[in-house]
Amino acid sequence: MKVSTRVEYGLIALTDIVINSENGSSVSAPEIAQRQKISHKYLEQILLLLRQAGFITATKGLRGGYTLTCPPDRITLSDVLNALDMNILAEMDPKEEEGGLRPVINDCFWERINNSINQYAKSVTMDEFAAQCRERSSGNWDLYVI
Repeated sequence: MKVSTRVEYGLIALTDIVINSENGSSVSAPEIAQRQKISHKYLEQILLLLRQAGFITATKGLRGGYTLTCPPDRITLSDVLNALDMNILAEMDPKEEEGGLRPVINDCFWERINNSINQYAKSVTMDEFAAQCRERSSGNWDLYVI
């Protein structure tokens, strides 16, 4: 499955905010861009979409940045994916085909794949997703102890 960079980077950015704002601090766009190796200019466009969807809020100033508007356990992956691309989790449009295997394969394979993705996206919260990401990348985190 191919997803747009808008969806990929949006999910990355929101996950970064969830992970790095656990203590209530805001996360700046340059920090996200640097950590995730995303163009700052493109990231700002994606953060605007996430703000318009109501997931994050922006604070200006010296300690400004982005914070979540609600707890991450109230945001599902489905919410995020639909905000970034309304078609990614859309139901397949049944086409009236004349014979052949196309309608059967669409029902037996693609519709089942789509249903599985939808079920997963609706059942996983950003809190759970961020925890999974943190766990899998725990070896990649820099840890400084003073």
